[in-house]
Amino acid sequence: MLPNGTAYNASVDVADADRYDFFDIGALGERIPQEAGDIQLIGNCSPCLYNESGISSIAFARGNYTIVYTAPLRDYHLQIPFEHPYNVTISLPQEFDAKNPLLAGISPGGVIIEGGDNTTMVQWNRTMSVDLRFYDKEREGLLFVFGNFWVVICLVLLLPFLITLKRRE
Repeated sequence: MLPNGTAYNASVDVADADRYDFFDIGALGERIPQEAGDIQLIGNCSPCLYNESGISSIAFARGNYTIVYTAPLRDYHLQIPFEHPYNVTISLPQEFDAKNPLLAGISPGGVIIEGGDNTTMVQWNRTMSVDLRFYDKEREGLLFVFGNFWVVICLVLLLPFLITLKRRE
């Protein structure tokens, strides 16, 4: 995850593959092509060459590779679907967090682990997709202010009722 939360760097290991598609999941579960940049193909070749086939796909010689790329994020929300089960680890910089369930969301199977340097790591084992909503410290502060505001409103509205209840006794 980049420190400003606008993009992420990914590293994906593929086995016996000759292409890789970069895609996101839409609101109805459909595959949406995703733009990826800074693509590197790493394997038993020097250099490993690939051809871009369309806006969101690369083709290469069949084999085992590691694909490294950068992709954009929107609204502090990361969705990554896979065609095969993967072990996934996402490292959030210290500016972000995913522990508060009122502000964040983690797809089933995700486990939060405290990383070094005040970072947060989220891990999934053998998952077909990752869905992670995270937040910055400013949003956590706004939630605290919003919650306090509603507590005060509830007290102001309940106070007259409590006073009349005591008078009846």
